[in-house]
Amino acid sequence: MRVLLTGSAGFIGFSVASALLDRGDEVIGLDNFNEYYDPTLKIRRNEILEKRKGFTLVRGDITHQKDLDGAFDLLMKGNVETRICHLAAQAGVRHSIDHPDIFLRDNINGFNMVIEACRKRKTGGMIYASTSAVYGDNKEHPFSEAHRTDNPISIYGFTKKANELQAYLYHKMYGISCTGLRFFTVYGPWGRPDMALFRFTDKVLKGEALPVFGHGKMQRDFTYIDDIVAGVIAALDRNDPYEIYNLGGGKTEELMDYIAAVEKACGTVAQKELFPMQPGDVVATSADISKARKALGYDPKTRISEGVPKFVEWYREYYKM
Repeated sequence: MRVLLTGSAGFIGFSVASALLDRGDEVIGLDNFNEYYDPTLKIRRNEILEKRKGFTLVRGDITHQKDLDGAFDLLMKGNVETRICHLAAQAGVRHSIDHPDIFLRDNINGFNMVIEACRKRKTGGMIYASTSAVYGDNKEHPFSEAHRTDNPISIYGFTKKANELQAYLYHKMYGISCTGLRFFTVYGPWGRPDMALFRFTDKVLKGEALPVFGHGKMQRDFTYIDDIVAGVIAALDRNDPYEIYNLGGGKTEELMDYIAAVEKACGTVAQKELFPMQPGDVVATSADISKARKALGYDPKTRISEGVPKFVEWYREYYKM
């Protein structure tokens, strides 16, 4: 099939695009290479994709109608099965606190423009990225798709909840097939520099002290990128009329155990500086993935003891350390 993948130069977008190309699908990538983090990393990811047969890049912005029209023109050319994999967004809980305007622009207005294009062009179905942040500081664990998600504690979580509501409305009103995927702390090679694993590895290898928030007592459901990719592609293939799935690692890990895995992979123990929780953070995330297991065959296999060393190996090679 032919897939329009927004955010194709991003961490998850690049990984999903690579897997789709591996199995012979055609991918139309749409990315604006914004500077939220070092765009050099996005350029390098894109260079890899552009060498692949079946990949076409549209350099543009989802909030610019002309750019979006150009990408959809390529998607709808000829008689072929189509999907939208909408991963482009402003990401990061802490980043959203200081920059709410760009989150509202890209995550809400941008989402509206993409789903409107799906409606007008009558595309084959839409998969979009949501987040565990929609659960806010939910005290029920593990987080289930059946739990309430109307008490967000970050701008980022609010924008993704708004996406889920609009997707439901567009399914009901216009019959658009929409599947939302709530990602839980995704990590792995080619990851985002603003994520904890990237920062921890950088500090440890440079012999610098690690800033550890929440006094090291936080817990996360860390999900390796290969497992996330498998879930995304399964959702693209299934193409539910309307659904939401948790995609997590299936195991909650202590933050200090995560740091220990980084230290072991780097071969050194780091000095740690403990700080209180930051605004927008939650103490723990934990994904109930039983729904995705049953419907998508989702079966995450990579634990941090295996996934963290793979990232550190990539990091050393990429930065020549």
